[in-house]
Amino acid sequence: MPSRDLVLHVMYHVLPRISLFTMCEVRRAVCEALWGMCAADAMSMPVHWYYNTRDIRRDFGGWIGGLMAPRDTHPSSILSLSSTAGSGRTAGSTAAAAPVVGNVILHDKLKFWTDSSGSVHYHQGLAAGGNTLNALCALRVARVLSAGAFSASDPEARAAVLSDYVEFMTRRGSHRDTYAESFHRSFFSDWQELRPTAPREVLEFAERRSRRMLSASRADGQLNAIGCLPMAIPFVLMSAAANEEEAVNAALELVKLTHPHPALEPLVSLYTRTLHATLNGACLKQQAEMALKSPALDAWDTCQGFIKRAERFPGSSEERLKVHQSAVESLGLACYTKGALCSLFYLAYSFHNDSPGGILTNSNCGGENCNRGAALGALLGARAAYLGSFVPQEWKVGLVDAPEQISNILRDLDRSASV
Repeated sequence: MPSRDLVLHVMYHVLPRISLFTMCEVRRAVCEALWGMCAADAMSMPVHWYYNTRDIRRDFGGWIGGLMAPRDTHPSSILSLSSTAGSGRTAGSTAAAAPVVGNVILHDKLKFWTDSSGSVHYHQGLAAGGNTLNALCALRVARVLSAGAFSASDPEARAAVLSDYVEFMTRRGSHRDTYAESFHRSFFSDWQELRPTAPREVLEFAERRSRRMLSASRADGQLNAIGCLPMAIPFVLMSAAANEEEAVNAALELVKLTHPHPALEPLVSLYTRTLHATLNGACLKQQAEMALKSPALDAWDTCQGFIKRAERFPGSSEERLKVHQSAVESLGLACYTKGALCSLFYLAYSFHNDSPGGILTNSNCGGENCNRGAALGALLGARAAYLGSFVPQEWKVGLVDAPEQISNILRDLDRSASV
């Protein structure tokens, strides 16, 4: 039996050091997850929704290898077909609500949505290293949570986040992006009648809306999209030191308010559990394999064929990239959540120890690579912190909006010592 003095020594001297060491590791993982999320989004931004990967090489003189600005035009843009009054496309919209694009959000961007050429790039006007609207919203969520005197799981946190979201989205000149996907347009189509702004009022509005939409006989399929993850990711990051259930539930409660779709809960739960585990030191390769084998995805058998094919070629070769492109095209190239998560976890498994390679490959696979990339980048960044590899410094300094935002978030965390 150990002596009483030895037990007391462990309790009062060794355990606090272990705890402090663990907290430092987790905090570093949170930091790199933020950088990975923003870097992957910005890297993909110029080729967002390029569904033919040959167009990437043609428009940019080769594969994406660093932060670049988008072209003014897009080879497969459907911006002009998208509804300015709500989710989805104009042709399929039966909503009688007044347009929100140009009136409530994106005040100076309506001209691009109605351009007669029909080929305007979704993110025209952004500079190299610029983040898309969803990533900018995610950074604001993280700042509200890091600066707030509440737990991310509290209703007060959701109220503060949604109130800030309304202020940011409706303020003229608050960002430079051209596109707002369906969930933004749907939210503000409903919001514009009463226009609540106070935190409690916005939360009550969002909760009523969520209950109505989740109980509807027909769900809005446009909301079952991987774009549900960026604004939810900070709820996990800011709950990294909390238990898994608290972190996952905090993210799920936010998603119910931004993306009220009944199919999302098991998929969001799967991703957020993986992110929380990775932030706390779990092996990303193992976590990705578990996710692909889960009943929610059941994609492991399909992935194995691509994994074995990719291993036949050198790591940085174009032949291996083409295998990854084929895998993402087969698993899920578009925005729909299940397919996008299959592609995301396939890339997470393949690049579990190579965050730069994973971020670049995701970009060069095209499709819904921004939101998929943001979620993948958070995982790769979190794991990189434990491997000592980190997101490349030149990418960090090349980002336009993220450095100041992340600096402020980390300063808040230092003050609160919550992560």
